[in-house]
Amino acid sequence: MTIQQLEYLLAVDQCRHFAKAAEMCGVKQPTLSAMIQKLEEELGVKLIDRNAQPVQPTPIGYKVIKQAHVILSQTAQVKDIVYEEQRTLTGVFRLGVLPTIAPYLLPRFFPQLMEDHPELDIRIAEMKTHQVYEAMRGGELDAAIVASRSDYEWLVEETLFYEQFFGYVSRKEPLFKREIIRTSDITGERLWLLDEGHCFRDQLVRFCQMESVKLSQMAYRLGSMETFMRMVESGKGITFIPELAVRQLCEEQRQLVRPFAIPRPTREIVLVSGKDFVRQTLLGVLKEKIRAAMPEEMRSLQAVQCLV
Repeated sequence: MTIQQLEYLLAVDQCRHFAKAAEMCGVKQPTLSAMIQKLEEELGVKLIDRNAQPVQPTPIGYKVIKQAHVILSQTAQVKDIVYEEQRTLTGVFRLGVLPTIAPYLLPRFFPQLMEDHPELDIRIAEMKTHQVYEAMRGGELDAAIVASRSDYEWLVEETLFYEQFFGYVSRKEPLFKREIIRTSDITGERLWLLDEGHCFRDQLVRFCQMESVKLSQMAYRLGSMETFMRMVESGKGITFIPELAVRQLCEEQRQLVRPFAIPRPTREIVLVSGKDFVRQTLLGVLKEKIRAAMPEEMRSLQAVQCLV
């Protein structure tokens, strides 16, 4: 069994296609297929169901793949130790970011980070919160940017900034005529919410005491934040957006934004990494770039804000 065989196996699991996996690994398909077949022969089991369309791991294959993630993660740590000792930023860094954070945060710091450190190879993956923690446990991510703290003892968590929630209200809604939003003003009618599993949605449901909406608004919960914003702009309903999204709006769009009454719901944006993550120099550069890209008032929790 070799590291290369495990890498090829993970590529097939990711691509669910031998030709695409071979292309991703930079080898010819027969080479990749032969290496995986040799691994299967050595273990005495079939790891990939080639008759399925698309191909997929067998039940035992899933278990082997899960362990392969751990093995490759531990192998990568050997290089990471050397990189950290040399204070170099070379090498792959895998960062998970929530879908409700990525479109608004990444444009603020990522291009400048790449310009200042072209040697960096950061791989971004958008994931929901539970997927982030699963990927970190499995060795698929080195760090992540999430929207709340956890109770996991194996994580190191550092606050990056604080971000308010805002209402985004169509001109046809009664709320449009008001300057602020009170939780009592919010009903389930014409309310566009992300599906369950997005902490952005879950935090707002708790803060606004909208548990009943969770049951009655099934048809309105399928979509993305950007889709919901377009629906509001077309004159239909209400949705909620984070502060960084507000800062990307044009003047006409800003007319649809309404702040919450005090205390204003606010989320804590946190950088998480494993306690055994070696590359603290790289992590420090990332934190510095993100914090520098934030407006001063977002770097600390304000008196009028309430963490959700």
